[in-house]
Amino acid sequence: MRMTATSRRSVVVGAGPAGLMAAEVLAEGGMAVDVYDAMPSSGRKFLLAGKGGLNLTHSEPLARFIERYGDRRERLAAMVTAFGPEQIGAWAHGLGIATFVGSSGRVFPADLKAAPLLRAWLHRLRGRGVRLHMRQRWVGFGAADRTLTFATPEGATEVHADTVVLALGGASWPRLGSDGRWTAALAERGVDIAPWLPSNCGFDVGWTEHFRSRHAGAPLKNVALTLPGQPAQRGEFVITETGIEGSLVYALSAPLRDAILAHGPTEIRLDLLPARSLDWVRAEVAHPRGSRSLATHLKSRLGIDGAKAGLLYELLPRETMADPLRLADAIKALPLSVVAPRPIAEAISSAGGVRFEALDDASMLRALPGVFCAGEMLDWEAPTGGYLLTASMATGRAAGYGALAWLVRGL
Repeated sequence: MRMTATSRRSVVVGAGPAGLMAAEVLAEGGMAVDVYDAMPSSGRKFLLAGKGGLNLTHSEPLARFIERYGDRRERLAAMVTAFGPEQIGAWAHGLGIATFVGSSGRVFPADLKAAPLLRAWLHRLRGRGVRLHMRQRWVGFGAADRTLTFATPEGATEVHADTVVLALGGASWPRLGSDGRWTAALAERGVDIAPWLPSNCGFDVGWTEHFRSRHAGAPLKNVALTLPGQPAQRGEFVITETGIEGSLVYALSAPLRDAILAHGPTEIRLDLLPARSLDWVRAEVAHPRGSRSLATHLKSRLGIDGAKAGLLYELLPRETMADPLRLADAIKALPLSVVAPRPIAEAISSAGGVRFEALDDASMLRALPGVFCAGEMLDWEAPTGGYLLTASMATGRAAGYGALAWLVRGL
């Protein structure tokens, strides 16, 4: 879709992946595009993600991929199908960035860096006429339709656009610009906003000082976690000063958070030896240990030491530790009471934001004709593993095409 009236102006607010993708679609459609962002440079959160290798997307089958979006999968399905893992790979290659699939199925740039990809993307956008305006914080709407007010180092300024794409981010990582402060401006205009919640986050447990001082920072590898009503998941996580965090915890963060919000502290079960059967563990624990200490016995017979052994002593009463059968059962299903999610400012991502019910099928706000929304400011969540970035870019693309179509109808 390419428009002929380049005098029509589109404003994108937010220079993260969703906003830049919307800008790319609009520029390709012949629009004059201006991108505004509150931060000094583009893609701050994108670059931070690159420090871990920049997980672009995931190579699993598309049907399974879409299931990762939980109760928002039906709304996101068409967008992710149109711009999913395969298309993201082709897009990166078009920028001169080779990719590879890791052993876990995750897709990364060949050099595992975000900066070269972002530089190439911004270079292409500028070549297509996209103008970027930094240190411009959107604070609300002016009196006229699609007139935007920005706070700048030089003072307040107003900008009028023929169409607007808002890609303002969620509420996690406020120091990188995603602070969720924009919700008040949209709520004032009648936009339905879901409350912010942490997603892909750590949780507080409430360790004793003895355990915390010895094991905070220790990884727990090759374990499994089970939340009531959920299948067991294997992986690894880290003991923190206040509780637990890491990839295995993030995978359960949404249902665990919701359970805590509904019922208070929630008990999960930790399998310290998921590769071993309960019968094997019982036999090894019951094996005569002679004069050896229990700690030495657990290490030599079962390979349990360090933080794993510390957890047993932290969470089990003495009588259970002294009973081989009960101890074996606990090794396979150690009860761990989780008290609360960590603050949203520490979370990798957030749930909440603009409800999809506030949008039409083209991603336009029903309450504000000509204003479209994309990215993590929408009320969806997903686990880590490339799903967050994929949906951010897919919704940005969809909002860009929605804005173009709306303008075409109005010409």
